[in-house]
Amino acid sequence: MGRTETVELTVLCLIQNGEKILLQNRVKEDWKGYTLPGGHVEIGESFVDAVKREMKEETGLDILDPRLVGIKQFPMKNGNYEEGRYVVLLFKATEFTGDVVSSAEGQMEWIDYSQITEIDTVDDFQDLLDVFNNPSLTEFQYLVEGDNWNVSKR
Repeated sequence: MGRTETVELTVLCLIQNGEKILLQNRVKEDWKGYTLPGGHVEIGESFVDAVKREMKEETGLDILDPRLVGIKQFPMKNGNYEEGRYVVLLFKATEFTGDVVSSAEGQMEWIDYSQITEIDTVDDFQDLLDVFNNPSLTEFQYLVEGDNWNVSKR
């Protein structure tokens, strides 16, 4: 068994302003609902540069000093990691400049933490927030057993 595998690299960023976080009401059917903005890492691009670029493109904000807080991963095809892994680097930023704009990906909105249960978020949003906000967690992984995709947080 080789040590090389197919991997798709992406970033997500929780941009926080006091008790509010910036969420995107995502329109694509594959992951529809309110979620954090993000996107793909370009070939050869640093992960920090990727998250800064993606936040500028999707939110209009220039984030300052983003911090890597965790990793999310899941199989790319057929629930099988041997067919490839999708890796999402999770960043958090509390300092930024600029004005919020929306993109073709979805409408951007500042949402208070207390209102999150009142909006339609993507399916795994609360588990994802746990990794962002709990310093003892750094990993979010889907473990697939048959048709069941179970979340493992460590």
